[in-house]
Amino acid sequence: MSDANAVNTRQREIAVEHVLFKLIEYVEAKHPGLLDFIEGSLDHLGDPATDGSKDDEAVRSIAAKMLTGARREGVK
Repeated sequence: MSDANAVNTRQREIAVEHVLFKLIEYVEAKHPGLLDFIEGSLDHLGDPATDGSKDDEAVRSIAAKMLTGARREGVK
């Protein structure tokens, strides 16, 4: 991946995470229980890689940290 591709991929990832994070916060404020529902599904989350970089637990850890942040931030 070229440097420009890596930068573009990183920027898209940051933007998508922000939008998703804010969406989760908003829906949780309107319909409490979403975060609990998502948290309950983390055992089914996995890394789709098929090589040595596969790390299901790392993917679950990132998702859990996002949920913790959403609980902490909430909609203000």
